[in-house]
Amino acid sequence: MHPIQDRPFVSIIIANYNYARFLPRAIESALDQRYGNVEVIVVDDASIDHSAEVIAAYSKRIKACMREANGGHAAAFNTGFAASRGAIVLFLDADDYLYPNAVSKILDRWDRHTAQMQSRLHIVDECELVNDVFPPPEVPFDSGDVTPQLLRRARYQTTVTSGLAFARSALDTIMPIPERDFRQGADGYLVTLAPLYGEVRSIDSCLGAYRLHGNNHSIFAEKLGQRARWRVEHDFNRLQALADQAEDLGLEVPPDANLHDPAHIEERLASLCVDSDRHPIAEDSRLALGAAGAAASMEMNFSLRRRTMLAAWFLAVGLLPRRMAKTVLSWKLVASSRPAFLARLSKTIRYVMG
Repeated sequence: MHPIQDRPFVSIIIANYNYARFLPRAIESALDQRYGNVEVIVVDDASIDHSAEVIAAYSKRIKACMREANGGHAAAFNTGFAASRGAIVLFLDADDYLYPNAVSKILDRWDRHTAQMQSRLHIVDECELVNDVFPPPEVPFDSGDVTPQLLRRARYQTTVTSGLAFARSALDTIMPIPERDFRQGADGYLVTLAPLYGEVRSIDSCLGAYRLHGNNHSIFAEKLGQRARWRVEHDFNRLQALADQAEDLGLEVPPDANLHDPAHIEERLASLCVDSDRHPIAEDSRLALGAAGAAASMEMNFSLRRRTMLAAWFLAVGLLPRRMAKTVLSWKLVASSRPAFLARLSKTIRYVMG
């Protein structure tokens, strides 16, 4: 792989809604990049806290886009992208932040075939204490041409918003993001479609921090069923967007592609176990989902030991009495639900499965 030879213009788009307490850290991290050819765009999605005052304090160093009505994640991304000029575009959630070498490291790996770059992120708390890495180091990224994975299971191993960078050429083809379907989780739309227009490059070091706190959309510790239903619906929206885009390219996505994806099956099992009355797919059964999850696990790009243990977990959730299955499921999906002995062993278990 040969790095790009010139100095492309890079856009960092920060999407903010009511994160005034975190926003300065995000903005400073974008402004402090060691690579100099960068513009910083801050989109405020009609916040009702003091975000406007924070943004005003940086007015001479950033481009501010103040939305009059709250539209959600996709609307903020669309607004920022329309205002941007970069050949390479990073989207940064306002509660996260980048390390000073992030853009430089991305450009070191970038070439003309790249549609998307992805890196790991440190998981930090509100005080920026590092607690873990996302995705975990033992889970390998999928890289290169990931279209075969997308066409088979509508997913590949990637990361979240703040660990991603995209070629403008790819974004020009797939933007704007449908705002109703991706009010939350707009990054899911981007990572699903961008790789159809180039290759995915991966960086295993951490180029920024992914902050977990009580207000994250992704945190539903006390609302497991709600989280699961949202993720199942989000996966169906991604699958539809993928099928539509693939059709334009003469490709076909099987309508049951999600049933080859362990992450999707896991959420369907969670929805069915926790709140079967509100589960969105009437024909689902725990046994069928457990069997599908076990089969899909064995196809993953993991070690044999990890694949086998994940398959066994799916079979357990599918076969155990519902009350026990719900407990086993919550232990995996919600760390705070684990018994003390299991919590102490969780990191060891992770590396045994690596």
